[in-house]
Amino acid sequence: MSNAIAIAARDLCKVYRRGTEEVVAVNKVSLEIKEGEYVAFIGPSGSGKTTLINILGCLDNPTSGSLDIAGRTIFGQQKAVSERELTKVRRELFGYIFQKFYLIPTLNVLENVLLPCTFYQKDNADERAVALLQSLGLDKRMKHLPGQLSGGEMQRVAIARSLINRPKILLADEPTGNLDSARSHEISHVLQELNQRDGLTIILVTHNPELAKTAHRIVELRDGRMAV
Repeated sequence: MSNAIAIAARDLCKVYRRGTEEVVAVNKVSLEIKEGEYVAFIGPSGSGKTTLINILGCLDNPTSGSLDIAGRTIFGQQKAVSERELTKVRRELFGYIFQKFYLIPTLNVLENVLLPCTFYQKDNADERAVALLQSLGLDKRMKHLPGQLSGGEMQRVAIARSLINRPKILLADEPTGNLDSARSHEISHVLQELNQRDGLTIILVTHNPELAKTAHRIVELRDGRMAV
């Protein structure tokens, strides 16, 4: 783990308005995440975990507060980057894994992994996709459709897809939420290996206590705030 800061958040807030009602999903959260660190966010449903990880991953804008990614201010007192620049940040710095696999049912495994390269072709993308699938034990599944895979296999395809553009930071929102205990253990092992072997910074949201324990640090959220 490096001492360099991958993500620095200061007083992040996110407020949703429903008619006259205000819902504070994230309430003055400040934290730093180092390069190569593996951090797990836990907490009850509605505690703000997913909202927070979406802001940290530049998928959502905070109502207030500041966010620096790799030393660059993304959100601050005044919005620091354009939407076009924000798209580039998402594409080049982040990989995303969700509870749902979001695989295209009519595309085979290899085609699903290459999907992020459709509008942003990188050199040797095909070779990298094959290598990723081999490293995840899917070398014999490359021509299979998602409907022919187990839940654990589909999530590994989603992980390979999230890594195709060589992200610096991997965001995983309930990656084992749709899996049984055996498949959950399988995905847990993959995430640990990506962190330990490749030095990938990982931010995880989970209700799975066993998965959370594999992280370097556990951050508990309650009512949008970090629990002390």
